[in-house]
Amino acid sequence: MTVVNESFMSPRIQNLQPYQPGEQPKVGGLVKLNTNENPYPPSPQVIDAIAEVAAKSLKLYPDPESDQLCDTIAAYHGVPREQVFVGNGSDEVLAHAFCAFFQHDHAKLLFPDVTYNFYSVYCRLFGIEAELVPLDTNLCIDVAAFSAAAQANTPIAGIVVSNPNAPTGESLSLDTVRDLLALNPQRVVLVDEAYVDFGGQSAVSLVQEHPNLLIVQTLSKSRSLAGLRVGFAIGQPALISALNRVKNSFNSFPLGCLAQAGAVAAFDDKAYFEQTRQAVMATRERLAQGLAGLGFEVLPSKANFLFVRHPQHNAAQLASRLREARILVRHFRQERVAQYLRISIGTDQQATYLVKVLEHLLGQQDA
Repeated sequence: MTVVNESFMSPRIQNLQPYQPGEQPKVGGLVKLNTNENPYPPSPQVIDAIAEVAAKSLKLYPDPESDQLCDTIAAYHGVPREQVFVGNGSDEVLAHAFCAFFQHDHAKLLFPDVTYNFYSVYCRLFGIEAELVPLDTNLCIDVAAFSAAAQANTPIAGIVVSNPNAPTGESLSLDTVRDLLALNPQRVVLVDEAYVDFGGQSAVSLVQEHPNLLIVQTLSKSRSLAGLRVGFAIGQPALISALNRVKNSFNSFPLGCLAQAGAVAAFDDKAYFEQTRQAVMATRERLAQGLAGLGFEVLPSKANFLFVRHPQHNAAQLASRLREARILVRHFRQERVAQYLRISIGTDQQATYLVKVLEHLLGQQDA
């Protein structure tokens, strides 16, 4: 085992607790419902585009500005090219945003107490003071609680919300996003829309009227490109310029040529995108009904996962028993949600198998 000499580390890194991603098992034959990956492969056009570029361009550096991809995203969302930024997965885009917009002395960044864990990690990494705003008793984002936090004496560095929220699946209306934007118009409000294509309402339409709004999306979920690592942001030019300033001070070539080509092809194949996202949403509704029939409380979801709990059964024990049955789901130990499981939406066959196994497990525990 390697011994880490912490004397070589800066103090902030010595105390840093990194983000723990969902397990990526090294064995096959598992029903993998723990990391919100798309159960369907990417568009065949993506595979063809990557193969063509791989045969011709790997010896060359990629386009550092990813112009073709940015043009494609701009056209898809109906915004000018100068309002688009791309990065190596939405996590990198988020990191650049935290660095660019939220490092203000003696100011707190507001985000929900139950949300994507990377937000807290980035705050610790960049020395940003976080204020966790509690979700309400239904695990929904509470604008009144955000308003109270914003009106306190401490200056606000900005606001970050995941919409739909992870891990709850709650989707905010555009009116709610407008309310959050109005709380502090002098600071950036970042809306992380990683799951928006599964039934949420994107706030891209609000960008033109709100200079403090930054939208972040990813191709990992709805376009089945988790392994390619492509994310992007949409905002007014001043925000995009700041992101580029950070990016070009860190890594001028964040996206390889294969990622750029594959991402363009994924946007071009609109029919395949619509077919697979509709399939995921249909399976989500069938799975929600099946779990409710077993006595689970299922939160309403506009994402490619469900957040569920069973009032008579311990969530950690259920996750362990499912693992023994070769089914992986995600269990979080955070106190408020320690009795919930997050279940990614797989195929219809995987959903049927999950319900069948849970029916057996619950029957055993009740016997």
